[in-house]
Amino acid sequence: MSIHTRVLLQHLTDLLHSTLHDHGLDTCMSQRATLLNCFRSLWILQHAAVPVLKRRSLPIESDAYYGIIQDELTYTHKGDAMKLSEEVTGYITEGKCSLGIELGSTRIKAILIGKDFSPIVDASYDWENSLVDGIWTYSMGEVWEGIAACYAQLKERVLQYSGVRLTSFSAIGFSAMMHGYLAFDAQQQQLVPFRTWRNNITGEASEKLTALFDYPVPQRWSISHLYQYILEDAPHAGRLDYLTTLSGYVHWRLTGEKVLGIGDASGMFPIDPKQQDFHEKMLGQFDSLVEDKGYSWKLREVLPKVLTAGKQAGVLTPAGALLLDPAGDLSAGVPLCPPEGDAGTGMVATNSVRKRTGNISAGTSTFAMIVLEKELSRAHAAIDLVTTPDGAMVAMSHSNNCTGEYDAWMKIFNEVVEATGGTISKGELYDRLLAKALEADADCGGMLCYGYLSGEHITGFSEGRPLVVRRPEANFTLANFIRAELFTAFCAMKTGLNILFEEEQVEVDVINGHGGFFKTLEVGGPIMAAVTNTRVDVLEAAGEGGAWGIALLAAFLKSTVSLPEFLDTRVFGNSKVVSFEPNTEDVAGFEVFLKRYHQGLPIERAAVEQL
Repeated sequence: MSIHTRVLLQHLTDLLHSTLHDHGLDTCMSQRATLLNCFRSLWILQHAAVPVLKRRSLPIESDAYYGIIQDELTYTHKGDAMKLSEEVTGYITEGKCSLGIELGSTRIKAILIGKDFSPIVDASYDWENSLVDGIWTYSMGEVWEGIAACYAQLKERVLQYSGVRLTSFSAIGFSAMMHGYLAFDAQQQQLVPFRTWRNNITGEASEKLTALFDYPVPQRWSISHLYQYILEDAPHAGRLDYLTTLSGYVHWRLTGEKVLGIGDASGMFPIDPKQQDFHEKMLGQFDSLVEDKGYSWKLREVLPKVLTAGKQAGVLTPAGALLLDPAGDLSAGVPLCPPEGDAGTGMVATNSVRKRTGNISAGTSTFAMIVLEKELSRAHAAIDLVTTPDGAMVAMSHSNNCTGEYDAWMKIFNEVVEATGGTISKGELYDRLLAKALEADADCGGMLCYGYLSGEHITGFSEGRPLVVRRPEANFTLANFIRAELFTAFCAMKTGLNILFEEEQVEVDVINGHGGFFKTLEVGGPIMAAVTNTRVDVLEAAGEGGAWGIALLAAFLKSTVSLPEFLDTRVFGNSKVVSFEPNTEDVAGFEVFLKRYHQGLPIERAAVEQL
């Protein structure tokens, strides 16, 4: 199926959902028939090979509508049979599918993949972090509630579409948002609330460790959080027995194994790319740094074991199987791949693990990652050094804020529509308004915005205040406002990329885009090409995201080739790509806006100090 047809199908899905949500089930039956006939016609026209339509997840309260949409759309091109093919059903029955589950910032998503590595069925669970006592966090109760609910939805859909009750898999993989701080004592009790990547509150520790190691140690890294606690004489530090990330924690509870994929591990502590393990010299430097505290532990002892992609990382225990599937249908003994972070799964899902390739994930936060040909000349505070899941060094420019602020504005615009007596689906609202950005002045007409819902380490902010600023003579139009909101979402990230491109002379052939920003592809593609001044490709399957990436890494457990070769030849060999070349005028306009963005940072600083 072409990516353009997928976009059209997505629009139709949004329209159906909006109709059901706004007018209720009983009053929409006639519209339902018309809409579903459109779906069916497009599906048959494209001779769809993927048995399940990729669609935007519906909110929890719309569970009653899942059956209507999925019964009509989940079928094979064999008459009117509304079910998975016999081949796929047999694959599920025999336990040959791989399962990937990723815990993202706003959604937990599960994807089941089959023989050709395409998604068969997906499921999701919406959740949000909480700001508790100044800390962005999730409780571990929320983690297990969300995982179990997501898996239960997956089971229900598989049973509905195939008549098979899920009991086993070829392999399972878990991934999650990177970084943060999850600390446990010897009795496996959590010592302090989980600190997510979103907390920029370790400035002193980050600065001192970067200087000590001569290696960039960002504020959100696990080691920064640990050392900040130590600097503050936190009493729990002396009782530390195990420190891990969210994916590592989930994997540990399911398998009993204290291991971590190298990509996620590289967001905890610096990695030695030659040894593909935590950097031994720096481990010793840290131990010497805190020696006067008299702790009973050495850093190596409390960190997980580092594993590269393809290595088996344990099997599902009986207790773990019940955590994942409280109904008790899931069998123990299923092998698990190394747990990974969302950066690594994003690289896999966009086929961006070879040198001179890069990818940009754009959603709640945004990060650009370039797989390096050689080490950087020196440490840069704005640049993270992480790795691919198979251990290649990657330079990452990470921004805490991206689509959150313009999402908030979209809600306001929807209220305007409703106040005038109108109605519009969420998908159509986004598509129509974001398209205005292509009509705007190249430099946004003098507009300036900051989408700082939280702090931004690249520009030196531990807190943020969203702002819209303009001079009286600015060309204040809807188009310029929308374009400014899109441009500002990537200014912090581009600040880091400029270090790589201009100072380090890093070269990249193509950047692959993925994430919610690219749902309106005809806008997201050109805007990102202007931001990066590089060709941007969007793969047809990239929208499946990190859950698909970790499912692929689970499937890779049985591979006999390298990860790049596995992805190139077995997964993405026939994938369709939409490419966007940078437009000279758009690139120049973004550079003007970026200069204005940096000149205006004192305004943002004043807002943080005064509001």
